[in-house]
Amino acid sequence: MQVIFDNLPVYWTGFLVTLQLTLVGAVFATVIGVVIAVFRISPVASLRGFATVYTEIVRCTPLTLVMFFCAIVLPILGVDFPYLSFALIALSVYTSPFVAEALRSGINGVALGQAEAARSLGLGFGQTVGHIVFPQAIRMTIPPLINVFIALTKNTSIAGAFYVTELFGVGRALVNANGNAVIAVLLGVAFFYLVITVPLGQVAAHLERKVAVTR
Repeated sequence: MQVIFDNLPVYWTGFLVTLQLTLVGAVFATVIGVVIAVFRISPVASLRGFATVYTEIVRCTPLTLVMFFCAIVLPILGVDFPYLSFALIALSVYTSPFVAEALRSGINGVALGQAEAARSLGLGFGQTVGHIVFPQAIRMTIPPLINVFIALTKNTSIAGAFYVTELFGVGRALVNANGNAVIAVLLGVAFFYLVITVPLGQVAAHLERKVAVTR
């Protein structure tokens, strides 16, 4: 276990990058996911069609392929970003349909009569969704969203294979340098992932219990 303590600064650097990928990726994935979820329930057929196609294509595409496109193909097309930015784009895009589906499930959990009552009062689609449906749906949506973000945290490990030095990349470098302590190095990597995922899991469990009580 000495290899872990000797390389704590290296682990910490990778942990911060992983945390950045998780937080920033979660924010952008949520923004995109909200737009896609609204499109999915839109009265405009073209928007519903676009959102459905986007969701099915991105959700069924392996993250490694999305990351490869962002890190390899985009630079060929003339996009000049740091690899960390490409990783954030890939994670945000890949996670967004899962966010959208979680939001849509919450929206579908709101009684249809609520939207009908809003329309009878003269509210438009945007007002109905923003003021009536979303506030009620968000309570049911937060726990599954947290589970999506836990998966996002673990998916950041793919970025380590594309020139981003996060926890996976740090672990790979330390394994190469300390071949006689592979298990200890990997245990260190797992510990720092758990620092992020375990609290998120506890929050999700607490919110699920709270939602169950308020229903």
